[in-house]
Amino acid sequence: MHLITINPHPNTLPSLSTVLESGDEPAACGNHRTLVLANHQSTGDVPLLMGAWNPRPGVLSNLMWIMDRVFKFTNFGIVSVLHEDFFIQAGRARRDASLEELRRHIIHSYIPLGRQFMVLFPEGGFLHKRREISHRFADKNNLPKLEYVTLPRAGAMKVIMEEIGPHRENCPGTSQNENSKRENHSTRNVPRAVAATSAHLEWVLDVTIAYPDRVPLHLIQDVVCGIRPPCSIRLHYRLYPITEIPSDAEGMTQWLYDRFIEKDRMLEEYYRTGQFPTTSDTQVVRQVRQDNLRFLILHAFFIASTYVQYKLFHAVWSWIW
Repeated sequence: MHLITINPHPNTLPSLSTVLESGDEPAACGNHRTLVLANHQSTGDVPLLMGAWNPRPGVLSNLMWIMDRVFKFTNFGIVSVLHEDFFIQAGRARRDASLEELRRHIIHSYIPLGRQFMVLFPEGGFLHKRREISHRFADKNNLPKLEYVTLPRAGAMKVIMEEIGPHRENCPGTSQNENSKRENHSTRNVPRAVAATSAHLEWVLDVTIAYPDRVPLHLIQDVVCGIRPPCSIRLHYRLYPITEIPSDAEGMTQWLYDRFIEKDRMLEEYYRTGQFPTTSDTQVVRQVRQDNLRFLILHAFFIASTYVQYKLFHAVWSWIW
């Protein structure tokens, strides 16, 4: 297999660490509602994806993250709250309630705001924490034991497909009257201009994250503090038309299992050979390049706004006391 590397921005300086993209080109779904599925290994996955998609126009401002509730209390939690991302609460006791909250969030936030992308980590937790649980579940349900990913949970995807999937008007096992009521509920309090447009998903973008030597990035020590030596991280994309996903719950769950079983095999080959499997003799690898001038302007704005906030807080505090 031959490897071809493309630099889409040759006039920008390379970063210390590199992010390489391969597989399908995500730009194909750029103007369409897309569900993004990604494997989850550490707290560094979210900033990694944000950094990789930053050079793509109109992506970060048009996506909604579905992440664990614990991230609500991190340094970027307030930004995610204002951006109206969704924080899902893990645990069996809160699972059903969280899924209903997700349903309401899609109806009252995702659709009215006109978001195009929705990012979901179906494994429901980090790889090292869920591998043992996944193996026990595989034993009980006659499923393969996965090493590089874990078996996904289908609850959140089922809710998403019920609300904005292409078959939502004819969900199996639901009467026409019930479907009509749910459709009316989905568009209630939604601006007429938004409700009139096509709100259903059109693509699924499957993202496979591969870290060097199977050692993932961590938010605090690696991303914030930057103590890890430069490394090369790989993102492999696969695009699926939403119509390929079965409309029934059992078929959809099996489709999701198949994707992660396939993802496990791809990661096994990648860590063994350094290449993701491909049907052609040539694999095109695209290096993510950032616009350093834009980064400089953004960071100057962040520093200036922090200084202004500090001075305002100091003035208010002095006036009170």
